[in-house]
Amino acid sequence: MPHATAPPATGHRPRWWTELPLIAVVYALYSVGRLLVRGDVSTAVDNGLAILRFEQALYLNAEHPLNRLFTSTPSIGIPADFAYASLHYIVTPAVLVWMFRRRSAAYRAARVWLMNSTLLGLAGFTLMPTCPPRLLDASHGFVDTMAQYSAYGWWGEGASAPRGLSGMTNQYAAMPSLHVGWSLWCGILLWRHGRHPLIRAAGIAYPLITTIVVMGTANHYFLDAVAGAAVMGLGALLVKPVIRFADGVKARLAGVLPGGLLGGRKRGGASTAAGSIPATVSPDVATVSPDVSAGCKTSTGERIPGQRTTSADPPGTAVGGAAARDAADADASDDAPAAAR
Repeated sequence: MPHATAPPATGHRPRWWTELPLIAVVYALYSVGRLLVRGDVSTAVDNGLAILRFEQALYLNAEHPLNRLFTSTPSIGIPADFAYASLHYIVTPAVLVWMFRRRSAAYRAARVWLMNSTLLGLAGFTLMPTCPPRLLDASHGFVDTMAQYSAYGWWGEGASAPRGLSGMTNQYAAMPSLHVGWSLWCGILLWRHGRHPLIRAAGIAYPLITTIVVMGTANHYFLDAVAGAAVMGLGALLVKPVIRFADGVKARLAGVLPGGLLGGRKRGGASTAAGSIPATVSPDVATVSPDVSAGCKTSTGERIPGQRTTSADPPGTAVGGAAARDAADADASDDAPAAAR
């Protein structure tokens, strides 16, 4: 999705003191919104079972073998649980800061892309609350590895929520998987803007590992991961319209708010930006060539050449002008009489 991270045609370098509050507000709205949109548990279970049946009809069954592997092999399951519970809180902000510091021209588009997709994910949680595989009845063959290995980490039965705080999270926000969506965002940015081969390799490995982890820990279905990727794609398509809309709002506010608040200073209703022509200067004058001495000669003792006439000169004849210069050239000619030279 190169267009989603392409540098904008115009703009300024972002400032951290404006970016931090904006990101904090958006994430707070997302967290609170995710908590408030908890749907009915029976509806979430029905949606989860419907996804499972649909996958089985398509002969997609990657969740069961991965979950059995993670459950039977602690050396795989425990690191996977740590990865699920922590990496999206670490890697995503780290990539955002890296873009801010090292790729500032593309940072704004990347940040808008992430926010677009996150809000679209929130809409998905609202429209389709989904029970993750780990919360289905045991007869469906899934084991909650987060609960199985909870003694090794800070989480309890509430997936990545700290132990005892599962009530502060929405455990039925499984469709789409933003774990996968955010990891795909990170991967694309690392691949597109990373210069070292290891960074670009991490851009490929991170989303793939995340997809395996979310299924093996029984936190998401395969189709949740697909939906997470689709949400990121739609968020990328909305980057340019959202930036245009934001710039339009800023331009309107610049005309309403007092001068200087949005970077545009005004005085007496006319812009005073550097390089602008004062209102009292004629447009014709403004187009005169900056070479003020063109066609003029500076007399002895003068600093500024000028067009001067005397009463003895014929009308239209300027001292030091073209006529005087022609006469001087004629006097200096070899064809002129000696007395005249």
